[in-house]
Amino acid sequence: MGRATVLLAVFGLLLALTDDWDIYSFHINATVTHRYAVTTITSRIANRMNESKETEFQIQIPKNAFISMFRLTMDGQVYDGIVKTKEQAQEQYIRAVSHGQSAGIVSSVGRTLEEFKTSVTVAAHKKVTFELKYEELLKRTHGKYELQIHARPMQPVRDFKADVYIREKASISFVDVKGGLSTKALANAITKTLADKQAWVHFYPTADQQKNCDSCGEEGMNGDLVIAYDVNRVNRFGDIKTSDGYFVHHFAPSSLPRIPKNVIFVIDQSGSMHGRKIKQTRTALLRILNDLAEDDFFGLISFDSQIIHWKRELVQATGPNLEGARQFVLNIHDRGSTNINAAVLEGARILNAHPRDGSASILILLTDGDPTSGVTNLDTIRSNVKQAVAGKFPLYCLGFGFDVNFEFLEKMSLQNSGAARRIYEDSDADLQLKGFYDEVATPLLTDVTMIYVGGTNLTQTNFSQYYNGSEIVVAGEIIDNNVENFTPQVVAISSKQKVTFSNTNDSVDPSVSDGRLQRVWAYLTVKQLLEKELLLSGPEKEKVNKEVLELSLKYSFVTPLTSMVVTKPEGEISEIHHKPKERKEPPLLPQSQSAKSIYSKSLRNSPSTRKDERPLFPLELHINGVLDSRQNHGFKEIVIHVGANYNLIRQSGPYSFSHLYFITTNCPQKPFHAYFSRFTVNRGRRQTEVTDGDMRLVVLVHDTGRWKFLWPVLRQLPSAGDTEGLLGEEKCSSENIFSSLFSSTVADLRIRRPAEIDCWLLPADFVLQRPLTDFLVARV
Repeated sequence: MGRATVLLAVFGLLLALTDDWDIYSFHINATVTHRYAVTTITSRIANRMNESKETEFQIQIPKNAFISMFRLTMDGQVYDGIVKTKEQAQEQYIRAVSHGQSAGIVSSVGRTLEEFKTSVTVAAHKKVTFELKYEELLKRTHGKYELQIHARPMQPVRDFKADVYIREKASISFVDVKGGLSTKALANAITKTLADKQAWVHFYPTADQQKNCDSCGEEGMNGDLVIAYDVNRVNRFGDIKTSDGYFVHHFAPSSLPRIPKNVIFVIDQSGSMHGRKIKQTRTALLRILNDLAEDDFFGLISFDSQIIHWKRELVQATGPNLEGARQFVLNIHDRGSTNINAAVLEGARILNAHPRDGSASILILLTDGDPTSGVTNLDTIRSNVKQAVAGKFPLYCLGFGFDVNFEFLEKMSLQNSGAARRIYEDSDADLQLKGFYDEVATPLLTDVTMIYVGGTNLTQTNFSQYYNGSEIVVAGEIIDNNVENFTPQVVAISSKQKVTFSNTNDSVDPSVSDGRLQRVWAYLTVKQLLEKELLLSGPEKEKVNKEVLELSLKYSFVTPLTSMVVTKPEGEISEIHHKPKERKEPPLLPQSQSAKSIYSKSLRNSPSTRKDERPLFPLELHINGVLDSRQNHGFKEIVIHVGANYNLIRQSGPYSFSHLYFITTNCPQKPFHAYFSRFTVNRGRRQTEVTDGDMRLVVLVHDTGRWKFLWPVLRQLPSAGDTEGLLGEEKCSSENIFSSLFSSTVADLRIRRPAEIDCWLLPADFVLQRPLTDFLVARV
């Protein structure tokens, strides 16, 4: 019996509220019908104050989801968001900017989520209802479907409900509830019911429970519920649902023999992989080696500017060979530059030189940066790799961190029947690497062709490999809605023989006529066209974009080619919301209230600066570590600020700080680095001036209502020559510094509706050579 996983991430409602704002109702309703999830989040808020105030609706949704509806209700009046073309939305954006306000955006906020937010002014003692709906075709990984609900309403809510309803054609084999909110303190708030082909999960915590669990506090819940389930698969052909002239085929055969694999790991060991990255890579590789079966063959290549072989050919995964490979992995150390072209071509050469009948070949690249040596032209590299692979096996590209050129890896993998995956720099990066490998560790079929006689407008029908625990989904239209003449079939290679899967009488299921299958087809078609568009140019690209746009507008999907115009009551500026692309994603923001997590929050709130000021990264008032290096300075100017006493900076009048740690450099020239023991601060209404002798630093203050941020602007350098520290060394290695830079899209918080800008960041703890916790100042 196979096990599958539906991933539905719902989430985290954030509202910038004071105690006078009352979220009196917060409901999450998710319905999963044949793996297609529709989630609606409804928040009702009352203004208990005696004056009008602005409140913000901020919610996180899965990156794979498309927003399809937003509604704002006030005083009986309904204001609906409208999906428009980018051009139409841009016109409205320009009008908003001309009124002194910028447009809203949907931005990425982590591994699997992106954020939607909007705001509205609510009159005294009035109420407002926010309602958002989004849709997603759920993907099966690791043999199960998972529905993840992240609940963070920012205050205990009297009427908090999360309802999940699952309906499948096949009987549901199990339903499990786990996650940070599935604890003993909340156990009686969770109920689950399984009845053959249907399942229900309800989560109704009381207001007191929302304050007292492990993931709770005075601001309410901040955690996850994960609902995992699978279905029984008695028919190896899978099941096909039809409705209103459309069909959706879910194909996940079980009880197939595994196919031995040939796998090459190509590992970046350039200087930018220093520290935790290379350590976690070694840990993941050691775990992967332990899981290789004896009939598997494998190879290891590490690379910087040169290629380092363990063996120059594939070897069998025997005990002695695995032990030798472990020793090779333990000796992988960061150094040098990045020659991606030569490394991937060598991996392809080894796989091509050792074909084995009845096996499946896989090439896996792990890198954290752009190519910097050998062939560096990205188009040339992709062309070389495509020619070398020649459609014989998939290439999977794993991009480590946010300094990697993810779009390049995405294109290269898609051109070679694979996929790209971002590995997030965090404590579990080794588990992310191992988790990806587990997805492709057990090939069951190769050269899979899905055939539908009597079908048209089909989504992807050819797949290089099918892996245990996954699922292939194909959707399309039935010509003239003639189900009797509709004949589906699957042809593939299983081990050493060709196999054919044909439908049985019970595999085609006429579904209820509710338009759901048509939306599944539209969703899957748009997703695949967006991937195809990445690889095209000129008229072909324009043609695909036109198809995506037409479907997005027809089905009201907010996609990278459309925008949602959020209408508002008269007198307020409407907002424009876009869907971000993966390659524009900001760094992962840890959720724990540690020095690192607070520092990370400042990374997503970077302002731009005036042209006559040095562009510095924002410093959150209770944080001690920031850096910025802008592209227009050619990586020549880096500024780091550590220090700022939250208690003192909030008060008026001159105060003395106990410390300020300040670094600036114009590498490769000798940088300036100084530590000031005493200095004077004079706080004005909108800025604070820091002086120490002939050094003058102006700190611009921004108050978001919940967070406060600083923009330090250097107006005069000190003349003292007492330089010290990492950036004050006689020999300044620009390579070491710049190899650790990563790019990010962040928000300019100086304006009322933050707009995104691009900047370059460097972790403060890398420069300080001490844990950031050493510089943490207590909050007030």
